Amino acid sequence: MRFKKWSYVAAMIVVLGLSLGVWDSSTNEIRAQAGQQAVDAPKFKIDPFWPNPLPDRWVTGNLGGVCVDAQDHVFTLNRGDLTHKEEKNATASPTIIEFDPDGRILNSWGNKDLLPKRPHGCFVDFQNNIWIGGNQDGIVQKYSHDGSKMLLQIGTKGRLDTWDGTMDSPAKNSSHTLLNLPASIAVDPTNGDVYIADGYGNSRVVVFDSSGHFLRQWGHLGTMAEVDAGVGGAFLKIVHCVVIDHDGLVYVCDREGRHIQVFDKMGNFKKSYSFPESETRPLKGGGRPCGMGFSPDPAQKFIYVADCGNDEILLLDRGTGQILSSFGRPGNQVGEFASPHTMAVNSRGDIIVAEAAEGRRLDLFRVVGK
Repeated sequence: MRFKKWSYVAAMIVVLGLSLGVWDSSTNEIRAQAGQQAVDAPKFKIDPFWPNPLPDRWVTGNLGGVCVDAQDHVFTLNRGDLTHKEEKNATASPTIIEFDPDGRILNSWGNKDLLPKRPHGCFVDFQNNIWIGGNQDGIVQKYSHDGSKMLLQIGTKGRLDTWDGTMDSPAKNSSHTLLNLPASIAVDPTNGDVYIADGYGNSRVVVFDSSGHFLRQWGHLGTMAEVDAGVGGAFLKIVHCVVIDHDGLVYVCDREGRHIQVFDKMGNFKKSYSFPESETRPLKGGGRPCGMGFSPDPAQKFIYVADCGNDEILLLDRGTGQILSSFGRPGNQVGEFASPHTMAVNSRGDIIVAEAAEGRRLDLFRVVGK
């Protein structure tokens, strides 16, 4: 009887050991898969010495935008909204600062009487012109590369696409000449058409030709039910970014709807990427895509997303939308974020992040390998 009892115990130990072995093997496989995903995605490390210190006690205030030209020169939109202490001890920087790839200032400019009151979003087009949005005036402006000449303005300063033209009036979301608190600009390199995320007041993408004439629009103020159901063009407000990829697809950040929606250039909905709540992204309701860019390889294999809700940068597989990895966390230390508002990617694959709200800083994260 004792022999049978010990045989039973031994058998149970073997079964338990095998079970633990299988469980442990399964766990290792999952970890290996996760590790493989992390290896496949690029890795980044902050450059704490970029950019160089600003001269003459300049302070940028909130950063309303960042963009990169073909020479990897970085342009920032600086709102100059200094704190009370800064007003006594510092000077508001020029609205636009141009840095070389090493972080040295090459140029600075901006007539505050001519520029938008609250700059938001910038873009360097295929002809090296600088586009600047203004989400209080309802305008988008095009400047020569050195800022010496304004070449085009879309919209009328101080007039919005609302029922009475003011910010306090309900949005019309329909004007062919006026905008309503635009947030971002992208220019089609094939024909010069201008795509505007319009934006904080309206809930649309509106397209103009290179001369500023209205062509088309899509999008409306949607409900959470529409957004969750994947209804294309239903934006929960705010339409915060617009970006065009090498394939001619248009990516739109629906910030409060927690999605990036993808369309063709005519506005036909193709797909969307969602950012739900998770253990590692605990913000109630999920992430907030404020800005995005692509890896510089010809296939643009990766999407980089500035999540201004969870204060991190997400790396996605462009084909599947799967989040492969992330970096950053909320905080004020080096490499941490306090509202990553907009972003840009240079030709080397480095990510430049401009922070608004509490952050008010510009950081460059260098790609260090895969």
